[in-house]
Amino acid sequence: MKRSVYSLVLMDDVVEEIDRLAYSMNTSRSNLINQILAEKVSCVTPEKRMKSIFEQIENLMSDSCYQIQSQQSDAMMSIKSPVRYKYRPTVRYSVELYRNPSNSLGKLKVSFRTRSQQLINAVTDFFILWSQIEKKHIGRYFINGIPFTIENGRYTRKFTAVSISEKNVGAAIAQYIQVMDKCLKLCFSDKDNVAEEINGIYSSYLKSSSLII
Repeated sequence: MKRSVYSLVLMDDVVEEIDRLAYSMNTSRSNLINQILAEKVSCVTPEKRMKSIFEQIENLMSDSCYQIQSQQSDAMMSIKSPVRYKYRPTVRYSVELYRNPSNSLGKLKVSFRTRSQQLINAVTDFFILWSQIEKKHIGRYFINGIPFTIENGRYTRKFTAVSISEKNVGAAIAQYIQVMDKCLKLCFSDKDNVAEEINGIYSSYLKSSSLII
């Protein structure tokens, strides 16, 4: 949404309360006033859109195996999930939404907080496998290739911008994370033919999903 500078005459007491509230919400005076006015006239702001998406993600990922973490930014959300591996590491799924999405509505960052080179190598192998499976199943939908990067045990994937409701966007992101988390944990199991099973899980995920992001 385009923004412009306007002159408003406001009471000092009102501005003081606005500043206090804005500080508690970790936002600016202008941004808070914009949100209040937008809500009054039923206008959907980028902040309101992102909040609705995050609320839907949280509702769908309230399972006990996930830990939703509070963020300082209204454009980000972090989700932690434990992994069955020595020292009980956790994987962090960080979702960042763009205020003005054009080709991409945001991105997902997947990372482990670890110094174990063995673990870093293992998750890097999984990310490579995951990217190969995605390319096989949905690569044809991305003219310039699926937008992802793998670097030192970290995975970043951009999500395609789509013109659907915030609720459906949130559901699509939540489902993507849940499937990825399931496949990641499968890699740390003692099962045979893990790659084949992950491919089957991803295939089933696509059949049950009406949206490719």
